[in-house]
Amino acid sequence: MSSFRFCPQCAAALAPMEQMEDGGPKTRLRCPACDFTHWNNPTPVLAAVVECVDRDGMILLARNAAWTHRMFALITGFMEAGETPQDGVAREVAEETALTVDAVSLIGVYDFQRVNQVIIAYHAQARGEITLSSELAEYKLFTPQDVRCWPAGTGYALADWLRARGHEPQFIDWARRA
Repeated sequence: MSSFRFCPQCAAALAPMEQMEDGGPKTRLRCPACDFTHWNNPTPVLAAVVECVDRDGMILLARNAAWTHRMFALITGFMEAGETPQDGVAREVAEETALTVDAVSLIGVYDFQRVNQVIIAYHAQARGEITLSSELAEYKLFTPQDVRCWPAGTGYALADWLRARGHEPQFIDWARRA
């Protein structure tokens, strides 16, 4: 759900209004005063399966400092204007872990409608001493055989990465964790 309530051009209240578009009638938040349309397009998010090449190929998962539960996940972040997704994912890994990224390769693109995002996931081969940014509370290293995927968002990217390397992904059973 969009948090837009007022037009950024004229400050009038936005209202759901139907208009004809290429694909037919579509209801979007629109400004009745100046015809501004809030498109509410998904936000691209970068994610990295970080393989620590100097730690026998262990996979780094981290826990976000804002999370109240003890969930470990991929390194993620937003692209900056003027950078490629590959440069952005390498920058995010460096900013959040202090690791140097030697190579990145695309794993895939994943739907994450719950938060209106599209995830662009990469395999990042990295090395160096791990020092977490203030965004992350802790990290764990896993072998590909021992890592567990989660049935949402970046968990599917991790599963695809594992399959591509001949490992059958194991998923966390949320019902058993409760």
